[in-house]
Amino acid sequence: MTDGPALLRVGEISVPLEVAASLRARTRGLLGRDGVDGALLLTPAGGVHTFRMRFAIDVAYLTRDLRVLAVRTMPPGRLGLPRPRARHVLEATAGAMAAWGLVAGITVTVEPPPDRD
Repeated sequence: MTDGPALLRVGEISVPLEVAASLRARTRGLLGRDGVDGALLLTPAGGVHTFRMRFAIDVAYLTRDLRVLAVRTMPPGRLGLPRPRARHVLEATAGAMAAWGLVAGITVTVEPPPDRD
């Protein structure tokens, strides 16, 4: 995967996705933002923190094949423990993942964004 826009599919739901695959993009993550439109996928990543963040986030730890290992809500100023077997971390505004039906055990897909004419 490379940095840039994509589309996250959770069952029948499509969510705008930003992929952060470079070290620079992963390091920046959601820092300095007031929210996120859709979700952010950090890859590769096995854990996250919310130090210097302005809002609570939902965090989903994903395996190499994008199966959800765990979903947690993290307030600002916390350190999430790294998850064994996690290869990717998905971040979204707190409450968003429950609304999408994202739970441990399901597999999500990442697709290229639709063409914009």
